[in-house]
Amino acid sequence: MDSLIHSLRDITIRRISVSEMNNNVYLLTAKASGAQLLIDAADDLPAIQAMLAESAGDTTATPKLAMIATTHQHWDHVRALPGLVEATGAKTSAGVDDAEVLPVPVDVLLHHGDVGNFDGFDITALHLRGHTPGSIAYVYQDPEGPAHIFSGDSLFPGGVGNTQNDAARFTSLLNDVKERLFEAYPDDTVVHPGHGDPTTLGAERPHLAEWRERGW
Repeated sequence: MDSLIHSLRDITIRRISVSEMNNNVYLLTAKASGAQLLIDAADDLPAIQAMLAESAGDTTATPKLAMIATTHQHWDHVRALPGLVEATGAKTSAGVDDAEVLPVPVDVLLHHGDVGNFDGFDITALHLRGHTPGSIAYVYQDPEGPAHIFSGDSLFPGGVGNTQNDAARFTSLLNDVKERLFEAYPDDTVVHPGHGDPTTLGAERPHLAEWRERGW
């Protein structure tokens, strides 16, 4: 299994797709220190552990899973979370408004704009309200290239996440995505969604008005 999708100056980014819902699991590894952040322990613990083992080649140090970050509370994104915490002892993080319903205790409660400092890289948490109350996008700013946004189910190629035909939730999510992603980051920013293929803000930006008009 080759899960490597980006080898950047300071980190590597790996992705696997798990479960019948094609959930993406992402792993960021600092090349110098071996510090790791895993985003969404969605399902299939053996596949996640295989990706962790494969990532040993991404660093000159010994890899160490420092944090398991969850984008949002939905069950399909957390099914492997208890097993991975038990197997690794890693700390957990999630949005403060989603944390109580996760299947494990959450060590780090995230608010909009919080920055996580890992040995070799930083991650910024952006609160995107609407898909769930506490949905968080995680952003890595490459010092020599575009930012990488791990958007969970808040932004996909072709639109924002599902808001169950709730007009208020849809407006909230689209407003947050517009203000906190599209107005804050340039077109070359890479978006890594919770399901399916990546996109860029530039590819999606021309369609924002169309999304608002259609209401989903």
